[in-house]
Amino acid sequence: MKVTIAVIPGDGIGPEVINQAKKALDAIADTYNHVFLYKEALMGACAIEETGNPLPDKTLEICKKVDAILLGAIGDSTFDNNTSNKITPIQGLLRLRRELGLFCNIRPIKVYDGLLNNSPLKREFISGTDILIYRELTGGIYFGIKELSDDKQNAFDGCSYSVEEISRITHLAFKSAQKRRKKVTLVDKANILETSRLWRKTVTEIAKEYQDVVLEFLFVDNAAIQIILNPKQFDVILTENLFGDIIADEASVISGSVGLLASASIGIKTGLFKPINGHLSHLKGKDITNPLASILSASLMLQHLGLHEEAFAIERAVEKSIQLGISTEDIKGKNKYVATTSKVGDFIADYIANQEDSNLNFQNIHMGQSTII
Repeated sequence: MKVTIAVIPGDGIGPEVINQAKKALDAIADTYNHVFLYKEALMGACAIEETGNPLPDKTLEICKKVDAILLGAIGDSTFDNNTSNKITPIQGLLRLRRELGLFCNIRPIKVYDGLLNNSPLKREFISGTDILIYRELTGGIYFGIKELSDDKQNAFDGCSYSVEEISRITHLAFKSAQKRRKKVTLVDKANILETSRLWRKTVTEIAKEYQDVVLEFLFVDNAAIQIILNPKQFDVILTENLFGDIIADEASVISGSVGLLASASIGIKTGLFKPINGHLSHLKGKDITNPLASILSASLMLQHLGLHEEAFAIERAVEKSIQLGISTEDIKGKNKYVATTSKVGDFIADYIANQEDSNLNFQNIHMGQSTII
């Protein structure tokens, strides 16, 4: 199979982690006889610095023609600490989502047995947690009308949703639940918000088409509590843009590190795949950032392209690295060894290329040697 991939390293630690994802993809290509063609492009703070535009026209043109997009990170502390900037890195990502119609964000929240002690929550509460969060991505308050009064004493942000916007992501969420544990939880605020009432009415009607899936409802404030008290109760969570942004980030702490969490933003024709850990500019160039989220983003991309066996090969390699403690500082636990970003990437690629050989020498990875003996 021949796949063309737009690679957007972006800002901060983005280039470092994206390189590790490419190592995994190259190993997949060699092992499964695929051809992955990379087209690198600018977006974010680096694009503003070079072109004055967070999403240059050339980048948008590339992204419209490829099969998938792999993104490292967007942002910079200079912009994070100055809310008066009229041009910001995140504008590039928002515009890209809008231009490509990336209406559905999928965030897997999975807890690995070897990292239960890394979570701030008790292991008996989180063991076995496996959630998929479906967040609507191109509607709601983030894309609504925004106004500031002339005297700058009053501001307004409008929230709007249509039945069509709600329906298209709802069908995706229910189809996903059918392949999992057959449960969808709609998170809304239907006791107050008119948009939430439209969500609840629309989702309830669509649920009739999926008789094998149980539909439950939670107000967003209660959902935020339940994700901490009993995350194992959730299978697929479906929600709107703002609530999804908050709920997904809250749920991300369950695993013990945001360096483990990937995301997919998909539309009708293509998808964008990225880690959620942000730009982490203070760690740039230190080779210490956890690359597993970026590598797992590559796995989500392969799933989206229908390469399920290949995606599972990456997941197995990630689980093996965690099992053996070949980890960066954030998840090392009691291991006395700490691997660099690039060494973790080397291990993942090596394991993918030698999946049948489980005779691994743990210390070799720290000495820069082959992991397979």
